[in-house]
Amino acid sequence: MNCIDAGGEYCPCHLAETLDCVLCSQLSGEKFCQCKNWCGVCIYDKYISNGSKAQNLRRTYTCTILKKKTPDKNLCILTLKAPEDLTRELVYPGSFVFLKNTENPVYYDVPISIMEADVIRNTLKIAIKLNGIKTKNLFSLNENDRISVRGPFFNGIMGLSNIYEAKNGTSLIIACGIGIAPSIPIMKKLHSNNNKIISFIDTQFKNNFSEKYLNDYSSKIVNCRILENGYLTENFKSILKDCLSGGNINLIHCGGPDILIYRIIQFADKSIALSCCNNSKMNCGEGICSSCTKHYKNDVVKRLCKVQMDPRELFKDRKFI
Repeated sequence: MNCIDAGGEYCPCHLAETLDCVLCSQLSGEKFCQCKNWCGVCIYDKYISNGSKAQNLRRTYTCTILKKKTPDKNLCILTLKAPEDLTRELVYPGSFVFLKNTENPVYYDVPISIMEADVIRNTLKIAIKLNGIKTKNLFSLNENDRISVRGPFFNGIMGLSNIYEAKNGTSLIIACGIGIAPSIPIMKKLHSNNNKIISFIDTQFKNNFSEKYLNDYSSKIVNCRILENGYLTENFKSILKDCLSGGNINLIHCGGPDILIYRIIQFADKSIALSCCNNSKMNCGEGICSSCTKHYKNDVVKRLCKVQMDPRELFKDRKFI
């Protein structure tokens, strides 16, 4: 287990002030230094040096909508003009921001993954699925409208270290619906690491909004129904089994709901590294509101907006009741 912000610009965060730090033992209520996972920087020293208070929170930017596309009645693709410093921070797998109409109060914030960050044009491309009041509000925005963007945030993907370590092999992307969008930066990273990418795609929309990226980075694309009634389809399992038996698979990435991730963990050999979407519900992104918390065995509480872990640990010893 690690903290996505450990040792960085946003560390120590406000969890240090409440003695709930993810990594530092002394900033989580213990008397002695016994870090859970050394991040290369002493978080306690940073906290004391900063006057025993947290670093600043993420900034909120006002951006402009350059383009709006609606390839499906429940899908909207926005291209935003963003400040250079924000765009540079959002090029990595797992990057996301909180969005809202500038006219709305702060509780309209909704976390949305970055599909593409262009550091040349300073633009951000995002895909939004119509899923409730917050996203409906974003759908009402049009080109040239302003939009509030809070970020950058980085924990949109679990198993990030597995992605960076996957090199010179064959990587599998298994993605459904809106889960395709956060999978695109992962494709780019895997492609840059000299991996052959096989993509299993279940678009679930009228049009495949990711077709350009899939053609650019995938060596093979398999369009199929992946999940049905909470279980992997027999057709998909057959194709996936043949693919895994070929060997040299260094990573499986799951872009989709928790039930898909859980089924893939059950199906895949334990020797194959995994990564997946972080599907925890978030409101603040800083671990304060507790909407992202999950409870595990021995009363362990994990704030999934901050905690970075291997997908196989995501459901292990987790309390569902």
